Amino acid sequence: MKSLKSSLIPYTLSLFLLTSFAFGQTSPDYSKSYVEASKSWIEVDYAGDQIIGHKLDIFLPREGKGPFPVIVTVYGSAFFSNSSKGTVFLSGFGQSLLKAGYAVVSINHRSSKDAIWPAQIQDVKAAIRFIRANAATFSLSPGFIGISGFSSGGHLSASAGTSNFKKTVEINGKSADLEGKVGKFLDTPSNVNAVVDWFGPTEFLSMDACGSSMKHDDPKSPESSLIGAPIQDNKDLANLANPILFVNPHSAPFLIFHGDKDPLVPFCQSEKLHAKLKEQKIQSEYVLIPGGGHGPGVMIDTYFAQMIKFFDAQRAKRTLLVIDGKIALDQNVNQVSPDKIATMNVWKGEKAMERYGKAGEFGVVELVLKR
Repeated sequence: MKSLKSSLIPYTLSLFLLTSFAFGQTSPDYSKSYVEASKSWIEVDYAGDQIIGHKLDIFLPREGKGPFPVIVTVYGSAFFSNSSKGTVFLSGFGQSLLKAGYAVVSINHRSSKDAIWPAQIQDVKAAIRFIRANAATFSLSPGFIGISGFSSGGHLSASAGTSNFKKTVEINGKSADLEGKVGKFLDTPSNVNAVVDWFGPTEFLSMDACGSSMKHDDPKSPESSLIGAPIQDNKDLANLANPILFVNPHSAPFLIFHGDKDPLVPFCQSEKLHAKLKEQKIQSEYVLIPGGGHGPGVMIDTYFAQMIKFFDAQRAKRTLLVIDGKIALDQNVNQVSPDKIATMNVWKGEKAMERYGKAGEFGVVELVLKR
């Protein structure tokens, strides 16, 4: 297994990781890292290749009966770690989701030392496909898969949410395959239903201009390392890793947290993402936290509770889905790839009740699939 030691050479990177993982704790609070789960599966290989960057852990809530709605969690590491999935339980982040009745699927992904972009988002999408394809095995509900991550994990979570059903991105003749071919379930949708992004970088090219204690324009910065070249000398490559440019009509609803005193990822990064989502009429809520740093004052119980409320609200906004005349009880319309739909009708209110005797909050969506 590759350790973090070889990656933690620059002092600034060490500061980045320590801040992300410990969230400013002056002394250990071991109660925060206690995990209560009814069942768990550890080191599950979601790609079938046995590399450490393709492992995930699954935890089911202690209370309740499955199948459980899912939150995929993505750690922060400045993209330098391939094995830090356990850090999502260091601050109470993962535990808050479990206590609220969500299954937590904590994933690894390849580091920038293993492979450059877009390998990391391809891994995230492969993990989502694996979860959806094997939901019954692990008592998971494929009808609701949210994602949440902090720092570089926030970037990957945002990238997953904005790129729903967007397989590639192209800029000035250069392209990135966001979907990839990792794992065995390539025909399974990789979309997510909701995103909570904790202070993730987005537009790498503007980070230094916005103000940061870390030089992101440096050739050895996390962002330059991710794309395999200095970002300011390779602007198109940097933009191919910008989740703002992936926003499309199928992008997921967002809740974004950022501290206004974040020394490493300036809050302009979240402002820019939020503005683009609103411009494209995608639901987005942006919470700028006074005095909040890169974790400290941000990843705390108050905002964990707001995260839970957001995910609960998105689950409640389910539309009753009818596919080829049959009610799909454990699916929603966002799971169906647009290129597979022949016709779609939407019924609301009394008309929905007349046809089906029930309706979700947003009515009934009738789909007829292509043959």
